[in-house]
Amino acid sequence: MRPAVNKPVGCVAACSAQVKEEPAKRAGPTDVGEQSTLPHSRLAHWLQASANAVGGGLFLTLFAVFIIQIGARFGFNRPLPWTDEAAVILYIWVILWAAAFVVPQREHVVFDLVWNSVGQRTRKVMAMVGHLLIGGLALAGLPATWDYVHFMQREATPVLEVSLMWVYLPLVLLMLALVVRSVWAIWQVARGIGLESELRL
Repeated sequence: MRPAVNKPVGCVAACSAQVKEEPAKRAGPTDVGEQSTLPHSRLAHWLQASANAVGGGLFLTLFAVFIIQIGARFGFNRPLPWTDEAAVILYIWVILWAAAFVVPQREHVVFDLVWNSVGQRTRKVMAMVGHLLIGGLALAGLPATWDYVHFMQREATPVLEVSLMWVYLPLVLLMLALVVRSVWAIWQVARGIGLESELRL
């Protein structure tokens, strides 16, 4: 039989400390990197949460107006003209606000038959061209869109007398959001991010 080898207590402690330090050293740069990007992620999360809150508030207001409209018309047989107008205005805001700030890009309807059949380089070119077209068209149409919306401030709704500029203002916000999203997407594609099998335009 071989005699049992007894390691000194100091050696065991030193080895254990070295084993514990190695993962910490490996995790060190990652933690620092995560801490450096943490404020940006918090800001993005806060902005998205704020946009979702505004969209949810608009939808709840639309639902409340819809309930009032039904109750007044069928419950008391006294239709309220302002409810029809408010419902139309809120519907425009809900749809355009959600398309601009709430609905993620991956949730939009896309056709990925060709995308899934090509390689990473071709996907990169396709994504670049697609985002350039979307962002470029939105940027080119933004001045004319704002001119038309600003021109409509002289007109107002018949009942609530709300300026039509405020009614159609979310269209300008949607165009701005398309430009910003396209610029950000082009930056991500240039870094090789977002070229997986799922198409995200």
